[in-house]
Amino acid sequence: MADINRTAIALPTDVSQEILQKTQDESAVMRLARQIALPGRGLTIPVILGDPTAEWVAETGVKPVSNPSVSKKVMQAYKLAVIETFSEEFVRDAKALYDSLIARLPLALAAIFDKTVLGAVNAPGENFDTFAGCTAQSLVTGAGHTAYDGLVAADTDIGVHGGVLSGFALGAQGRGLLLAAKDSTGRPLFVNSAAQGAIPMILGVPAYQNKGLYKAGTAASGSGSSAVAGVPDIVGVAGDWTQAMYGTVEGIKIDLNTKGVVTVGSGQDATTVNLWQQNMVAIRAEIELGFRADTSCFNLLTGTVPSGT
Repeated sequence: MADINRTAIALPTDVSQEILQKTQDESAVMRLARQIALPGRGLTIPVILGDPTAEWVAETGVKPVSNPSVSKKVMQAYKLAVIETFSEEFVRDAKALYDSLIARLPLALAAIFDKTVLGAVNAPGENFDTFAGCTAQSLVTGAGHTAYDGLVAADTDIGVHGGVLSGFALGAQGRGLLLAAKDSTGRPLFVNSAAQGAIPMILGVPAYQNKGLYKAGTAASGSGSSAVAGVPDIVGVAGDWTQAMYGTVEGIKIDLNTKGVVTVGSGQDATTVNLWQQNMVAIRAEIELGFRADTSCFNLLTGTVPSGT
């Protein structure tokens, strides 16, 4: 039984590990990128710029020396957190609490992490890479262009920048566009059957989905010389995921509070919950994460341009 008079609850090791594991399973980015242990003070990562070049040499000939330049990046830990409220009666049932945390927290943490890496929300700091400025390829079929053309263009661009396409991270909208892609006979390109309805691989590499991998575009506005072109939705990312890594400082930390006021929302829509007065418990979950990548080896995947109102 959880003691609601305490200010913290120590999750059983297996429960805390399960929450972290499920967060990693829910996050398409975490499933594709490499994981490293990240010290709380951060970590300096050497980055080799360019590959060594070998040459044919004659017997007893002088062997060539290749010295590519080396740069450095700092991977810094940033805190990702969420607060949920429960009734005291619910918290007394420790198993129900743990089951709820395991079911709900990974979804929230994975979605915001993937959304940040995609560039749909601002990065927490300058030492956290995002794909916001990457080359974009359209998955929209029309005017002599198909979704398949967009995927091949992404593969080609990644290769031009020294990468090898190794995976796709898709939002629900990107998955929908690929499910709708058909060949000249009307057969779906990326699924074996309607019953299967999944896209496990694209162009021979794995594809993972998470609803956080989406950024709404903007509709065109104005007219004439003041016209502003619309910006398409971003529905996923393709890249060489050996060139991306994320770090975790430690597992999920959980704190519990039964006193004080919790503010829900912001601005005019903000409401407050008086924990003591309403017999409520606020549970805060947090994890420290970092992300770094060679963003030149990634391409954004885009959908349609929103229509004006």
